[in-house]
Amino acid sequence: MNETPAPEYVQETPQPRQVNVAFPSTPPRVTYTIMGITILIYLLQMASEFFLNGDYPAYLGMKVNEFILGGELWRLITPVLLHGSLTHIGFNMYALLAIGAGMESRMGHLRFLMLYLVSGFAGNVFSFYFSDSNSLGASTAIFGLLAAEGVFLYLNKSLFGQRAQKALSNIVMVAAVNLFIGMSPGIDNWGHIGGLLGGLIFAWFGGPRWVVEGIHPLLQLKDHRNMRDAVIGAAVVVGIFGVIAILKFF
Repeated sequence: MNETPAPEYVQETPQPRQVNVAFPSTPPRVTYTIMGITILIYLLQMASEFFLNGDYPAYLGMKVNEFILGGELWRLITPVLLHGSLTHIGFNMYALLAIGAGMESRMGHLRFLMLYLVSGFAGNVFSFYFSDSNSLGASTAIFGLLAAEGVFLYLNKSLFGQRAQKALSNIVMVAAVNLFIGMSPGIDNWGHIGGLLGGLIFAWFGGPRWVVEGIHPLLQLKDHRNMRDAVIGAAVVVGIFGVIAILKFF
């Protein structure tokens, strides 16, 4: 009698598969509000020039080192609401909408507002310390948003795979090109660098850090950072750049 060999069973190792998880999505109300306020103030600037023959909002709020040293400390943040031309505000508001809407949906409204403000503060402090030129514009804060986007991609690269590397490279390239352009006369590149550093520091300590939780198909993203982390991030930025500002006084 012939014996039939027993069949061999090969156990296959399950292969990882790609799973789609919905990202948080909220209307960018803070982004729209910042844009609305900034545009309104620019209209006031134009009206002031037309009716009063002078840009009084800029005079009262732009970064002027002499006035800051005289005690007008609000000038370390108010320049983000002021602009020097229609092209200037148009470019900055386009960048704010393009970057800010997505950042706000991932960060949440309050944390995004904190990022915008501390980035603007950091940029104006850096300009105050390193440049004697008067300056104004939202680009200090927008460079902070750009840096925060890069940090977000880096901290959450496991969720995006190869797309994270490509997107991160694009952000570095955009920042480098804009910093190179900022070397042109009349552009406050120190403000850009300061905003970039402020946004980077804030996002490193307080930006979203997502983890996928649940069982397929009921998967969801959970942010392991909270408002306490955001407050810490803001405090670190304000602390570092506050010291830099104080050093300028001495």
